[in-house]
Amino acid sequence: MDLELAARRVLVVGASQGLGKAIAATFVAEGAVVAAAARSRGKIEVWRGTLTEREASLVSIHDLDLADMASVDRLADALLARGGIDILVNNCGGPAPGGVVGTATETWTKAFASMAASVFHLTDRLIKPMIERKWGRIITIGSSGVEQPIPNLAVSNAIRGSVAGWSKSLANEVAEHGITVNMVLPGRIATERLESLDQNRAGKQNLAIEEVRRQSQAEIPAKRYGTPEEFAAVVAFLASAPASYVTGSMIRVDGGATKGL
Repeated sequence: MDLELAARRVLVVGASQGLGKAIAATFVAEGAVVAAAARSRGKIEVWRGTLTEREASLVSIHDLDLADMASVDRLADALLARGGIDILVNNCGGPAPGGVVGTATETWTKAFASMAASVFHLTDRLIKPMIERKWGRIITIGSSGVEQPIPNLAVSNAIRGSVAGWSKSLANEVAEHGITVNMVLPGRIATERLESLDQNRAGKQNLAIEEVRRQSQAEIPAKRYGTPEEFAAVVAFLASAPASYVTGSMIRVDGGATKGL
């Protein structure tokens, strides 16, 4: 199947590592022109350095701190000056583990600003050229916690739930302009983020990290963690021309771990 992604202009947020890195690399492999943005510019330079000369020429590196709205605007200004983008992949890191009770108001507001408000603002800045061209793809990376709250990740569960409501509302508004808006919900994908969560659980429960992984994988019908590349392939399909009638959806990539229908 030809995804028709060659020469499409893509912005991948959080492209320095984990899911963002895998998504950016997948688009490059499809011949897309990728703007890779993150706080850790050096990490992007490292993985771009592993590409072929032709592939590396498709990747531009951009500084972005989602906690700083001025940084968001600088990136939007730079991309709009070049005519905008065709595909936006919103991908932001998650907050520290913790419950609801005792979480400070400042923690909630800071998390909303960096995980939700900045994503809303960046998308709003970049969507106008898509509307004018009658073609666009907006894909936001969420979490399986949107559908089944994850224990000890209360802030993530709450903020990503808000993002899900925004994504669905936006999808309804722009579908007539040839723009699809979807979310992809990762379960336990083998990234640096999952490693950090497993280490946190191991410390709290006084378990070896290998035992934490064994217990976690036993709860997944697939009996393993997913790979970033498996996840990125789903994102690439949603960005493709063949996926033009898929919008307003949340697609789980979790090995069957979510218990709900």
